[in-house]
Amino acid sequence: MSDTVLARLVALKTTPTPDLKRQWRDLFDSEPPPYNRRFLESRLAYRIQELAYGGLKPETVKRLEALGGEIDGGNPVMRRIRAGQKPIAGTRLIREWQGVEHAVTVRDDGYEYRGAPYKSLSSIARAITGTRWNGWVFFGLKNTRAGVAKVDAGFASSTRLKPKRSRG
Repeated sequence: MSDTVLARLVALKTTPTPDLKRQWRDLFDSEPPPYNRRFLESRLAYRIQELAYGGLKPETVKRLEALGGEIDGGNPVMRRIRAGQKPIAGTRLIREWQGVEHAVTVRDDGYEYRGAPYKSLSSIARAITGTRWNGWVFFGLKNTRAGVAKVDAGFASSTRLKPKRSRG
């Protein structure tokens, strides 16, 4: 790895976020996504190396796409679901938010909240709170430090969360 590329990669850790966003615009020729700093750093690091040393060979890209198609049947929505981590269909996720209990049922093709189908837990969390949340965190599937399990008759399992603090 050349000294220039290595120095640019090391500098990402101490670069102010507005400067990271400026670099994103320069390197990707688009607006930066509204993700966290760590995401920006990792994607910028990859892009810096990609431009310096070249990206994946076309054969490699085709092979990866073929492997992905074998796993998810070519459905882009399925690519975002954490393999093996999505609760089984029928699971009820119960979350209390600002004194109101919200129940979500896991379905084979997504989720159901208040009788309406949803593709992601994040969209349900946003409907509940009015702000952007990682749905896995909101419902305690990613970080369960504040949650305890609750069994709900008739369903595979349920999760009830009493967060230590709320955002809203």
